[in-house]
Order: sequence, then structure tokens, then C-alpha cells
Amino acid sequence: MNERLRLRHETGRQFEILTSDDRLLWRYVYTPDTPAGESPRPYVHPLYSLAGDLLTNFRPNDHPWHHGLSLTLTRVDGTNFWGGPSFRAGEGYRWREDQGTQRHREWGSLAPGRVEETLEWCEAATGRVLLRERRVLLTTLTPGGWSLQWTSELANATDRPLVLDNYHAGGGLAGSHYTGLQFRGARDLLDDHGDGAIGLTAEGGLAGEAAVHGTPARWMEWSCQHDGSLRRTRLRFECPAGPIPWFVRAKNPLAAFAFHREQPQPLAAGAVLRLDHLLTFTQA
Repeated sequence: MNERLRLRHETGRQFEILTSDDRLLWRYVYTPDTPAGESPRPYVHPLYSLAGDLLTNFRPNDHPWHHGLSLTLTRVDGTNFWGGPSFRAGEGYRWREDQGTQRHREWGSLAPGRVEETLEWCEAATGRVLLRERRVLLTTLTPGGWSLQWTSELANATDRPLVLDNYHAGGGLAGSHYTGLQFRGARDLLDDHGDGAIGLTAEGGLAGEAAVHGTPARWMEWSCQHDGSLRRTRLRFECPAGPIPWFVRAKNPLAAFAFHREQPQPLAAGAVLRLDHLLTFTQA
């Protein structure tokens, strides 16, 4: 079905994936100009449903370091790749100038259905490369919508073990296990009208933020109704590798593929961490 997609590239800055009839599905900014304190990284925004409804939010006023759809790690050996102030036990959140940067290096492929990119994750103070990433983005049209498969292979680029952690596992801040691929949703994902068909669900019959947040599941869904068009979209987030403890904030709104929760995750020198994600956007 790739012949029904096309790619439009602004060299050195960004590309867009569109349908053959010029409906924009998503834009990928690989050379961002976001502030250093927001842990600059490539991001997807805007991202639309097939019907044309906006699904992502970029630099929202509550957390400007939330950048549409982007891959983040809360900390890599103390470097903050999530963005914003950093938390330390006994000190709380403070701005510390410890935010890292992800830098685009080269394309392996740049085609409408398949994009392959090499990136480097760099330490804040020195620019030293901590991780090298091979990122593959696959776009597929589906019945009533489309899907984005995002696969990242993160290789330890140093000669020593690295510690990947979050503020729950590494700082004692209960519930703060956000990390991984992060989807910051448009305000249309807010659920304020009591309609049972709108809101959060997950594998195993889970429903609502309190049930879904932190509970291991292979998939979760977020159903919403859009202002203006009044159309409905179902957003499905899946982890093909198995259950993960989702990080969800209904009032922001945000969903993150949190691949670990209770304990920091070590990454040995030369080792590779593979993260698989599948997002499907269907008109409900």
C-alpha cells in the first residue's frame, strides 16, 4: 500500500508523509530548534488522523518539553533526555543544565513507507556520545486509518556500563516512571463529558487512568472526540515485545511506552536495547 503514500522532504530540516491525494499524516522534524532545556530531539508533529483531525500537541504550556511524538529516556547516567527540570532525592525538581541532545547523523533510507535514521544521544556538558541509535519508522494505511511502527535500537557507545533510569526507580519519586516513546496528545483527548465510549482502556479489561497507569499490558487505547469536526478517533498503542507498565496522564494528556518501572535498567558497554512500538489511528 506504499504506493498510496508520498514523502516531501525539506533537506536539512524535516520531511512529511502524505497520502497520494495530499492529506498530511505526519511531519518529522529531525533538526529541531527547541531550547536546550527541553532536551532537543527529533519529533513528530503535527500528526493527523486519516480524516484530518490533529492528534498531537507540541510544547504545551504545562510542559513545553513535551514534543508531539518523540523518543525519550528520563536519564542516561544522569543526563536528562526527557527535558525540563531534573529530580533528585532530597532536592526535588530543579533546573540543572543537565539536559542531553539527540542529533541526526544520516539516513539509511528515506521513502514514504520506510524511513531509517542513525542518531547520536549526546551528554549535555561535553557533547560526548552516550548512545547510538538506529531508528526505523514504517507508515502503513489501514482500514479506516493508518499506523506508525517505530523501532529503535539503542547501542551503548561508551566503554563502560550505562544506567538508564527514571525518577521512580532512581530518585524515589513514587509513580514517576515516565520514559520511552512519548505521545503528547492534543487537547481533544481530554475526557470531560461522561461518554463511556471516550477515554482510556487497556488489555485485560482495564478502564480509566487509575487502572491503566503503571499496570503492565501489551496495549492501551485512547478514544477521543474532536472539537469542531465532532469526529471520533481511536488511538491504539501497542508494545509487540510484551506487556509494559504504561505511563498515562489523562489531564495533560500523555501516554508513554515505559519499558521499565521499579528498577534502573543497566546497559553494558556495546550492548543494544531494542524498543518496539506500534501506533494505530482509526476513525471510530
